[in-house]
Amino acid sequence: MSAARSKRRANRAAIESKNRSGSGPARVSAQSPPPSLPLSFAAAIFSGRALWVCLALIAATVALYAPVRHFEFVTWDDPNYITENPHVQGGLTWASVLWALTTSDPPYWHPLTWLSHMLDVQVFGLNAGGHHLPNVLLHIGNAILLFGLLHWMTGALGRSAFVAGLFAFHPLHVESVAWVSERKDVLSTLFGMLTLWAYVSYARQPRRGRYLVVLLLFALGLMTKPMLVTLPFMLLLLDVWPLGRVRFDFAHHRSLRSGPGGGSVWAALRGQRSVVLRLVREKLPLLVLAVASSLVTFVIQEQVGAFGELGVRPWDLRLQNAVVSYLAYIGTMLWPEGLAAFYPYPQSLPAWQVVGSILVLIGVSVAVIRAARRHPYLPVGWLWYLGTMIPVIGLIQAGDQALADRFTYVPLIGLFIMVAWGIPELLARWPYRSIALPAAAGLTLLACAISSWNQVQYWKSSLTLWTRALDVTTGNYRAHHNLGLALAISGKGDEAIPYFSEAVRFKPDFAEAHNNLGSVLANQGKLDQAIVHFSEALRFKPDSAEAHYRLGLALARLGKGDQAIPHFSDAIRLQPDHAEAHYGLASALDDQGKIKEAIAEYTEAVRIRPDFAMAHNNLGVALANEGRVDEAIREFSEALRIQPNFADARNNLATMLERKKERD
Repeated sequence: MSAARSKRRANRAAIESKNRSGSGPARVSAQSPPPSLPLSFAAAIFSGRALWVCLALIAATVALYAPVRHFEFVTWDDPNYITENPHVQGGLTWASVLWALTTSDPPYWHPLTWLSHMLDVQVFGLNAGGHHLPNVLLHIGNAILLFGLLHWMTGALGRSAFVAGLFAFHPLHVESVAWVSERKDVLSTLFGMLTLWAYVSYARQPRRGRYLVVLLLFALGLMTKPMLVTLPFMLLLLDVWPLGRVRFDFAHHRSLRSGPGGGSVWAALRGQRSVVLRLVREKLPLLVLAVASSLVTFVIQEQVGAFGELGVRPWDLRLQNAVVSYLAYIGTMLWPEGLAAFYPYPQSLPAWQVVGSILVLIGVSVAVIRAARRHPYLPVGWLWYLGTMIPVIGLIQAGDQALADRFTYVPLIGLFIMVAWGIPELLARWPYRSIALPAAAGLTLLACAISSWNQVQYWKSSLTLWTRALDVTTGNYRAHHNLGLALAISGKGDEAIPYFSEAVRFKPDFAEAHNNLGSVLANQGKLDQAIVHFSEALRFKPDSAEAHYRLGLALARLGKGDQAIPHFSDAIRLQPDHAEAHYGLASALDDQGKIKEAIAEYTEAVRIRPDFAMAHNNLGVALANEGRVDEAIREFSEALRIQPNFADARNNLATMLERKKERD
């Protein structure tokens, strides 16, 4: 009996020793991995059971997101990024590449993201389904890279597969994949994962060439989305676990075994001060890139007014929303119900909710740090989540959302790691763990996949997306507006008006909603009411080129050309490539008999938009009035080439050809 008890005790000790590292080996040498770890990243993916895990991830993710090939573009950001962006619609050209490298509209500098959209147009045209497919492929690539990295670093096949499965199938990640405009999310994560891969390779065999690869991949990642600025911090966490470049092995630090705090994590770190400082210095070049990217992003967004929403919110409300959001994301990770494309910012938050969130965050932080010696993956996963969320937690953030599903794409990896390594250790002594844990993991992944399948369907079109948002949120002015916009675009102006009206009722200073409500009213001939809303839009957003243009158009239709011209001019000043504003100004000048000025504006309109048939026709009329018959014929012919059934252009061309015949 005593011998059997001793044997069980020895086996239990061996299991606990193995589990302390979270995967088997206590630490990873910076020079060579232990024999139990895959020798290379390729081996971590393509050898033995790892290959089957990758194939399963690919097949399941493809099946989950297969419907997106039939989905439409949505009215949120897709017009700015693709459907109404002439630079992107031209595909990959030298001019479009130069624009991608220099533009800051929308308010990010992310040239590689622009180039990826241009490549899509080059390959798929404006077929929305084609534009969705690269997002799915990138998401699959990210899941495979995440699995391979964890397996390579820890040797834990099952746990690494579980984390990758959660990443691939979790409903909170649907927004990043099923929304074409969130290409920047999945593409930047791909470069982030590649950077981590290069860093692990460097950490095991430090060489200058390998470090340069890390720098290059990180720079490319920042050129897709600035959220990657936290990556140097992520690398420091990996140095602790699972790379083991910083050790919590107290036996190696005799001085730590006595004196106050001798058994603490902080004491262990103090005992390795030189190691920690060396690893921090190692990250300084990466930190320089991160700071530069942050400054560029801040300056750009400040210039274009992307921080406007923050100006009306006090710091205390932003801080409160940030701490509450940290727990809200955890809640939706555990129970992903009621997800929406937009969550409106609260006017205030209950004190109990804010205080409770602060206490929970502090409590968890203290607990995981105290557990760091035996369970280093806990503080690493927790700090990964807290740290990578900082750029989007709302302290300094563009946009008017309280939180967003897409912001969790990278941060949730930290929580997934805590779950995947923590639960097996918690149940280490349970005799049925070898059967129960795989079954529970499979059921969890299945539940995530089913929930994600349902969530994917809401991204089918703008109508389904924003109807869903209204069903699961209250006071959602953005959802009302975007649903109204979808209806207006589909020709249902009467149905759109109530949604636009609700949007401005919930948010009276919502300039975009005023502008679009005015446009619908103008299309119905209610010009006086439309002018009121255009004026309101300009009161709240004086630098809105579109509102100036729409107001000028309404005034011109009422015969108030003198009042319309300044608004057309302001629209052009604010947005020089606004072809319609040039056309509107040209028409107003033409009505006043200022033919030469009108010709200049018509010419600019067709230069910006060569397929602008109406502008070609009216330019031809103006040229004909100046006696420039040959040039007029050319413009009428171009208008007919673009729009063969353009009756006015055909009649004008016939008249000009007759006049030329008489002249000759």
